[in-house]
Amino acid sequence: MTKAELKERRIAVLMGGISSERDVSLRSGAAVLGALTNGGYDAVGIDVNNDIGRELELSRAQVAFVALHGRWGEDGIIQGVLEMMKIPYTGPGVLGSAAALDKAVMKYILRGRHIPTPPYAVVRKGEPCPFPLPFVAKPAREGSTIGISVVREEKEIKRALETAFRYDKTVFVEKVIKGREITVGMVNGMGLPVVEVKPSSGFYDYEAKYTKGMTEYIVPARISAAITHKAAALAADVYDAFDLSGCVRTDMLIDRGIRYVIDINTSPGMTETSLVPKAWAHQGGTFTTLVEEILTGAGLKG
Repeated sequence: MTKAELKERRIAVLMGGISSERDVSLRSGAAVLGALTNGGYDAVGIDVNNDIGRELELSRAQVAFVALHGRWGEDGIIQGVLEMMKIPYTGPGVLGSAAALDKAVMKYILRGRHIPTPPYAVVRKGEPCPFPLPFVAKPAREGSTIGISVVREEKEIKRALETAFRYDKTVFVEKVIKGREITVGMVNGMGLPVVEVKPSSGFYDYEAKYTKGMTEYIVPARISAAITHKAAALAADVYDAFDLSGCVRTDMLIDRGIRYVIDINTSPGMTETSLVPKAWAHQGGTFTTLVEEILTGAGLKG
């Protein structure tokens, strides 16, 4: 849709929700809603709950901007509701969203497409975890590093698994790669500058992500032109493999020139510390133009 067409429609910014990433989503949604309102759009914010269908009807929404993070918002569920109600929305469709959020399914697809990713294993409650140390343990269907632990000693395994199992019945363990972390955003198929992520603690956890000053973001990343080109190509390959659309961010680790995909974000954060807005700003765009560009990609994907 064009900006002119969108100016004639009511836009619902979906935020909050009932996932463990609710607080971050509220911040993302508030930023998006403010940008749209200031830009002259007829926009309304909706704090998503189990009555979202009725809320959408009452709001008379004609387009939805999905600013939800995590389960029940980034896993295909809200996308399915919007498809059934015939409301065009931002971001990927049902299948791409669900496959990218579930880390086990994500790994199956990455391996099937020969996209490099660290070795891993899937663990369910009551099962042993015969995975070599050190590894990272995380819930299979969470984001923002919620429930994540780095396990370096045998005595840490039990607590790490218990922490992850609080958020999901399936836990995902992955080999620790000692590399530099970078991320590559794409908006409507267009690649953004590569961002290097350098947390002061050495681990990019929830606190490092959302606390000002705890992480240094370097745009563009301090990597060679060759690696930059390969990272961008890898992000484009991921975008294609998962049939993604809209605004997506692919997180990677670089170890001795090898790039490993470690996560795919189909509804990236839109807060003041978020990575896609930083990359967009580096190439001269404002936050409002980023929101507008994402919105022009809204549609039905079913």
